[in-house]
Amino acid sequence: MPPSPPSPVASQRIAEVLAQRILAGELAPGARIKQDELADELNTSRIPVREALRILESRGLVTLRANSGAWVATMSLHDLALTYQIREQIEPLLLRESLPHLAESDLDRMRGTQAEIEATSDVEEFMVLDREFHWSSYAGAQAPQLCLMVERLWDTTQHYRRAFARMAGTERAWIINAEHRLLIEAAAARDLDNASTVLTMHIRRTRLELSRHPELMS
Repeated sequence: MPPSPPSPVASQRIAEVLAQRILAGELAPGARIKQDELADELNTSRIPVREALRILESRGLVTLRANSGAWVATMSLHDLALTYQIREQIEPLLLRESLPHLAESDLDRMRGTQAEIEATSDVEEFMVLDREFHWSSYAGAQAPQLCLMVERLWDTTQHYRRAFARMAGTERAWIINAEHRLLIEAAAARDLDNASTVLTMHIRRTRLELSRHPELMS
């Protein structure tokens, strides 16, 4: 009798556990994921673990090598720059889709989150708040496929943004805060052109800063 297929619920749960560890920096790019140990830890068989790894491979977070194993995905400097160039093109589109439908509660969330960003010097807290800020601005978008594309781009660059934030410290906080405040103003005015321009510059500036630090890729 053939083995039962892995439970989609179990595989998805394992995928989310691993994704959170990768996004939190607990598993760094290039780290090997030991399937036997993970199965033992989560009290499951290797079958749903393998399926979970395939899910994460489709999200760009894991690299699977035939007859070898699984590793946290890595990026070259060229890959990182290209990913940011893609973000420059599609995130302003997502913002344009969102702003006409953005609720006042979403704007209030942007303002509140920005206040928290300005009050913190903790990198991990900043990473969470920065994501929350931008996704609050996209909350009005009725474009699930575009949201998934943008989420994947954020996820695959998370480690390198964290590494750069740690290296830069508070030196660049003022410009991030200034750009965020401009985004809030444009969003509140429903000024699609200005909001798109500010967001494009925000992403491009980060790309150019990252390109000057190839050591972050190691």
